[in-house]
Amino acid sequence: MKKYKHIFFDLDETLWDFRRNSLDTLKELFSNYKLSEQGLEQERFCERYFYHNDIYWDLFRKGAITRGELRTVRWATTLREFNITDEALAKNISEDYLTRLPVKTHLYEDADAVLQYLHAKYNLHIITNGFEEVQFKKLNHSGIISYFKYIITSEMAGSQKPNREIFKYAMDKTNALASESIFVGDSIEADIAGAKSVGMDHVLFNPGKLSHHEQVTHEIHFLKELKNFL
Repeated sequence: MKKYKHIFFDLDETLWDFRRNSLDTLKELFSNYKLSEQGLEQERFCERYFYHNDIYWDLFRKGAITRGELRTVRWATTLREFNITDEALAKNISEDYLTRLPVKTHLYEDADAVLQYLHAKYNLHIITNGFEEVQFKKLNHSGIISYFKYIITSEMAGSQKPNREIFKYAMDKTNALASESIFVGDSIEADIAGAKSVGMDHVLFNPGKLSHHEQVTHEIHFLKELKNFL
């Protein structure tokens, strides 16, 4: 069996349950801003926010919009879909969301136990596209930051996954060789493609068992499956 020294993890939707934590935050915001009084229905509001958020995050990854634009436009666009054009409201919700979200603590099943197991055998690191201050808060509040030797963010690297530059930066920072490393992530487009670009073995975390045709080193549906080969 191949001997690894370094395991790099994605954070959102791999260890930290972004969808669940985000949904909890959206429900709080819906209630606090009394959006039902403006004719909105909670489930539909959440559904449309996730839809627009995915679109604008993709544009941000491609460099088509700035970080500042991303933070507000996803909310403004969602609200406009419900005929609300209040820019101040969009800005307030955006700021409130970024305050509330990072302190949520839902992790994927077995995340803590698996990290504890791997931490005793390997150097563990994070490579994430998320906003730096937000990602560090997530790691701190969910109680898993101590498992990681290095936390590499796209802001720190000046590049985002899947660009090979962020992976090269991470390997330089951690003194890791691609041949001695493996990357664990949920996104074929960002995580798996990025790892492949530097010749790094990779694990597709696919809890929803979504169909795809990507050739991967390993695929798992539960984090505890990492113990089968690491």
